[in-house]
Amino acid sequence: MIRRISTKLLLAVLVAVAVPFVAFAIFVDHQMADRLAREVVLYSLKGLAADLSSQVDRDIDEHNRDMRQLAADSICDWAIREQGQPERTFRDLLARKLDTAVETQPGSDLILLADYEGTLVASSTRDAQGRRLPGRVLEALAARDLTSEPWFEAGLRGESARVGPHRSDFVVPANPAPGVHPENYHIAFAAPVFSLRDPEQVIGVLYSLVNWRIIQDEIRQPVLKSYFQGLVGPEEFPSAYAWIWDSDADTIIAHQDPELYGERVSGPKIGLPQMVEDARAEDWGLYREYTFRDKRKNAAFKHTAPPEEGGFGWVVGVGIDNDDIFRAVGELRGLLFRATLVALLLAVLLTLVVARRTTGPILALQQHTRRVAAGDLDARVEVRSRDEIGELGEAFNRMTAELKEKRDQLVRAEKDAAWREMARQVAHDIKNPLTPIKLSADLLRRAKRENSPEFDKIFESTLNTISRQVEHLREIASDFHALTGAPKPSLEEIDAGALVDEVLSLDAAWAHERGIELARSGGGGKVLADLGLLRRALLNLVSNAIEAMEEGGRLEADVRELDGRVRIELRDTGPGVPEDVRPRLFEPYFTTRSGGTGLGLAIAKRVIEELGGTIELVPAEPGPGTVARVQLPAHRA
Repeated sequence: MIRRISTKLLLAVLVAVAVPFVAFAIFVDHQMADRLAREVVLYSLKGLAADLSSQVDRDIDEHNRDMRQLAADSICDWAIREQGQPERTFRDLLARKLDTAVETQPGSDLILLADYEGTLVASSTRDAQGRRLPGRVLEALAARDLTSEPWFEAGLRGESARVGPHRSDFVVPANPAPGVHPENYHIAFAAPVFSLRDPEQVIGVLYSLVNWRIIQDEIRQPVLKSYFQGLVGPEEFPSAYAWIWDSDADTIIAHQDPELYGERVSGPKIGLPQMVEDARAEDWGLYREYTFRDKRKNAAFKHTAPPEEGGFGWVVGVGIDNDDIFRAVGELRGLLFRATLVALLLAVLLTLVVARRTTGPILALQQHTRRVAAGDLDARVEVRSRDEIGELGEAFNRMTAELKEKRDQLVRAEKDAAWREMARQVAHDIKNPLTPIKLSADLLRRAKRENSPEFDKIFESTLNTISRQVEHLREIASDFHALTGAPKPSLEEIDAGALVDEVLSLDAAWAHERGIELARSGGGGKVLADLGLLRRALLNLVSNAIEAMEEGGRLEADVRELDGRVRIELRDTGPGVPEDVRPRLFEPYFTTRSGGTGLGLAIAKRVIEELGGTIELVPAEPGPGTVARVQLPAHRA
């Protein structure tokens, strides 16, 4: 027969094979998810971003190179020199050459040559499909003054120039339909034409207008989708896509959703300023995980070549939804968790069978423990077994018997100690005023016996002394009476702000004498309280604050109603309360001053708490000083 509870629990643990399943599931969940996301997918995103950035740079370099080569062709020099002459041999030949260049160079929509005066020398006359450009476009080009164009000015200085994404008025929009269409945008390249006779003299500028669709097509490459096909299965399409930002690392210039063209990433419509920060901080890296259109995502970025290296300095980004990253892991996680659930259910069923035989005595012990906690030390457990629980029951019975005996002894000792402490404190507090009364009476008796000529003066002084000390004795009696229990308070509606103003006015003369400035802020608030008791509590707090500022200072009282409570704050500029004595400030008879009974704060705490409020003393911030904070429930009539 199994009697030891440890043996019963051991059998339950051996059967509970769910623990290895749970540990393995957690391990796979964390390790595979982290490795798949961090070591595979995220680094793949970085590689794709770098590849896409390099491809964009190659496209830009190719157009730069084509323009330089075409500008260096001698036919450009001959055509410019033929400008103004009736013959058009070289100009017509150049126009046919430019038509061929438009048809062979990817994305070219227009190429033109202007002489150093900004006059059109020749231009392409056909589009990439070989169709002739509209006559009005060619006429507008011929009549146009190009000297004000930034690219023309750069070309005359002998510099190659590039113009970022824009809508050019040199050509007719390819898609006249409403909305944003990438094919209506262009980038441009310009190269200076040097004289064959004087290689340092610029005689014209060659300009090429390239359709933006070649860049938009780069971010739509199928390789982005196919690269992550294994994450989602053969019949589905992964969410990976790319985008391009302008050189400010904030403005979208290419995206799978053209409606986002021109939007600022840090702006209210997108609201991802942290991505802008990441892109500006490094040349190549990973964005912090973010949410866009209710989807958690991860992405990488890479800057293209800067303008000084012949590029535009754009930011190329490649991202994917987290749902795709963790889909395979989620399927494995679900399988493991289902297996774990089955094992766990089996373990729980067997454990319940074993536990029913072992938890009965524990429940009985629990019930008796609650009886003991409620004060019933006569509770005894019925011991029915010889295992650890039986031994625990016997120990519990011995403990309750000992506790009952010790409690009776402790109650008697506490009563004796309380009476002794009360008697000692009362005797000490009464002794202090009795001493000056006795001395004054002896002085009066001696003056009477000796027929002192100062008898009348001594008589008046003695009466005043006795009167003050009797008043002190009355205050001591009142403090003890308030501490040990006063009559039921008379509650009434009180304006806390007005009461604070009254208390400050009572101590105004005293504060002025000590060089203390009294200030008031905030408004007020209605509370339900005993006027006399609350006034005395606040007087105690104000008196403590004034006494703390021996060298003068400032006492500011603030009264406000916040969240259904009226808060009263008294902020002084004194030295503050030492950390070691702060926990004892509200204890009866405890004081840091040489005079007083040490009951003021204790009585104030009792009065405030009986009104359903709280009181605390905390360091002022910024210091020095202390803040006495009282909070009372606001009263609604």
